[in-house]
Amino acid sequence: MFQSQAERSLRVKQAKPPLYAMALMSGILGQLAGATICGVFLGKWLDNLFQTAPLCLILGLFLGLGTGIFGMMTLIRKYSGEER
Repeated sequence: MFQSQAERSLRVKQAKPPLYAMALMSGILGQLAGATICGVFLGKWLDNLFQTAPLCLILGLFLGLGTGIFGMMTLIRKYSGEER
């Protein structure tokens, strides 16, 4: 019936508010979409500059996806508390 201060603080630390999950999902979406879009636009710009039609676009897409996935994994580690 009566709980100690340690038990109450442990329960509060375990329960994550819903805004915490929404912030994490927003961050993941921003990392993946933002990096991919930047990679595509950089690839299109380089294609127009060097006249190499789809080559830089494809490279920019994959570079953006890779950067987005790396950023997403870093963000998840930070939010879960698994910092290296």
